[in-house]
Amino acid sequence: MSLLRNTRALLASLSVLALLAGAAQAGTGQAAARDDEVTGFRFQILTGDDSEVTRRIAEDLYKRLVPTFGAFRTELAQRRRMLYVAIGPTALRDALARRCDCVIISAFTSSQVWRALTARANNRTAMLTAVYAEPAPADQLRLAALLYGRPVRVGAILGRDTAFLRTTLESEVEVQPFAAGDDINHTLNGMTRAEVLLALPDGDVYNPENVRNILLSTYRRKQGVIGFSADMVKVGALATTYSEIEDINTQVAEIAAAFVATGELAPPQFPRYFRTVVNEGVARSLDVRVTDGARRFARHPARPAPAPAPAPAPAAAAPVVSQAPIPPAPVP
Repeated sequence: MSLLRNTRALLASLSVLALLAGAAQAGTGQAAARDDEVTGFRFQILTGDDSEVTRRIAEDLYKRLVPTFGAFRTELAQRRRMLYVAIGPTALRDALARRCDCVIISAFTSSQVWRALTARANNRTAMLTAVYAEPAPADQLRLAALLYGRPVRVGAILGRDTAFLRTTLESEVEVQPFAAGDDINHTLNGMTRAEVLLALPDGDVYNPENVRNILLSTYRRKQGVIGFSADMVKVGALATTYSEIEDINTQVAEIAAAFVATGELAPPQFPRYFRTVVNEGVARSLDVRVTDGARRFARHPARPAPAPAPAPAPAAAAPVVSQAPIPPAPVP
């Protein structure tokens, strides 16, 4: 359901040296901030385990956050407001349990789990946000149209955890409600007009008992399934958009940088950056002719502009003399 299904073990936290300078700057004519005044932020990355994947996420995220927070005086750290980045559901629980005037950005947790965990944090919702783990429904619907080369009739089964998406989907999708204990075959029989099933990570619907049945039933009906993870495509879904670790981390870093710069925290959101994976065997069986446009459907972060090339040295009249290397700038 999340990119980190296995991040529900021992709690651990990765402390990160990070600070933002105060509002006053030398030479601007503004009064300097008092030492006891909270004028900026520090951050900490919280993790739910010490697995290789979690370490990879934390290390990459650290590198992306340091440019925003890292070039300032560490001795003022305790006077700075904390910004937590919680990797996975266990870390999010840990962050929510900390009673502090802090900001929390959740990542690698599905929208359903995020909503469930934050439901009782009403007095803190203004300082909570997330980059959800699962693909954006709008991108999934666009992928379905690209795969078939035309608008298609899409159905979706919404259980208890995904019912909040009804208002978002029902203008474009045929929605079938599902409750725990319902017969999944009966629900699928009510969606015979749909050409595509949009799968959403709902534990009541897509549990181990139902997934195989859903994939077989839709396959027999020649209905493609747009899955919610690359793993689901491997076991029989037609295709999905998905986000790599670096895609999610880039978005988290952008949200953090915007908040530090403006004081406004972006709302919870689906992944902005993604790529596509297609099960070519399933596509052939469904007579879906996959185009390169569908395979390449993606949205990547903007690459930083390359540094300008150094100006050529002026021509020398005298013989060229080798110069001593320039020493590196001192580290503050």
